[in-house]
Amino acid sequence: MAQPQASDGAQTGKPPLRIGMVGYAFMGAAHSQGWRTAGRVFDLPMSPDMAVICGRDADAVRAAADRHGWAEAETDWRALVERDDIDLVDICTPGDSHAEIALAALAAGKHVLCEKPLANSVEEAEAMTRAAEEAQARGQLAMVGFNYRRVPATALARRMVAEGRIGRLRHVRVAYLQDWLVDPQFPLTWRLRREHAGSGSLGDLGAHIVDLAQYLAGEQLAGVSALTETFVRERPLPTAPSAGLAAVSAAGTGQVTVDDAALFTGRFTSGALASFEATRYATGRKNALRIELNGERGSLAFDLERLNELEYHDGTEPGTHAGFRRILVTEPDHPYLEAWWPPGHGLGYEHTFVHQARDLVHAVAEGRGPEPSFADGLQVQRVLAAVEESAEKNSVYTPIAA
Repeated sequence: MAQPQASDGAQTGKPPLRIGMVGYAFMGAAHSQGWRTAGRVFDLPMSPDMAVICGRDADAVRAAADRHGWAEAETDWRALVERDDIDLVDICTPGDSHAEIALAALAAGKHVLCEKPLANSVEEAEAMTRAAEEAQARGQLAMVGFNYRRVPATALARRMVAEGRIGRLRHVRVAYLQDWLVDPQFPLTWRLRREHAGSGSLGDLGAHIVDLAQYLAGEQLAGVSALTETFVRERPLPTAPSAGLAAVSAAGTGQVTVDDAALFTGRFTSGALASFEATRYATGRKNALRIELNGERGSLAFDLERLNELEYHDGTEPGTHAGFRRILVTEPDHPYLEAWWPPGHGLGYEHTFVHQARDLVHAVAEGRGPEPSFADGLQVQRVLAAVEESAEKNSVYTPIAA
């Protein structure tokens, strides 16, 4: 076993923020990148110390620790949570374990970062939010990981909306499109089982776009009307099926119990209208997220595939030369850019997790509530639940008369 590494705090003289992370797959790798890099780019008030990474498979989690730079590996998250040498628990597991781990970590006196969606149900999210609010009174902080808030271009868009650059909001339209489920032979992973994932594209992708829309608009959704669909309802079991995949046919397949796509409209508290699309069946689209906001004085648009750019239309300019213009969001006075490269040298997806770590370290050091909070995560969870309820009520297809 590799020997524990000296903490960055010991090297820099800054107080360490000792992190224990539960989960080591896709999000675990992304969060590791954030913790490993933030203190090397930004001048942080505390030094992130990648103390322990946790997972059930001892060999796999040890390999992940070595690959990503964690000092120790652990196989029992309960033991990690109870350790006295951990200040913050970072939860990167499937949604069915978020509530249990977060509640235990808060009860043990730790700060918590939890991946989105916050939970698998409104009831779980409410319990987590109550615990977080009680913990904050004791000096413990809790944040949910909506990393797309940390794209410099979306952070700039939020600033411009708050400054009134597009005036009163009229419309928000947003789509998040992927295609990794198009092949009907793709195996029945945990993301396709309600008991593990909570929902399908709705929670996986829809949670991101609901949060991003509310963040950019600066207000919450008040109601929704929705449709959802599951296109492939039975899939092959994985080669090594995990415990809990019990509903299996004789052919070695199991039932898909989540949505593949969700379409819904909504209305913000101000009366502005919104439309949302989340799907994992958009053939040819790998990770395509686009959002546009139209106001009485202008519009803003962001496309994740052009991550360093923001489109802006100033509706107060004369029509003879008005139009959308590209803002290249790489200037040092743009959000997060003061510590990165010279103007024009773009950032990528992984930098959102560096910025997430930066913001959380500052919040912990300054003793202020981080954003997005568990309460923000609960609000998103309530929207997702309303979408599912609306989709169930709209399940009767009404044909259009010829």
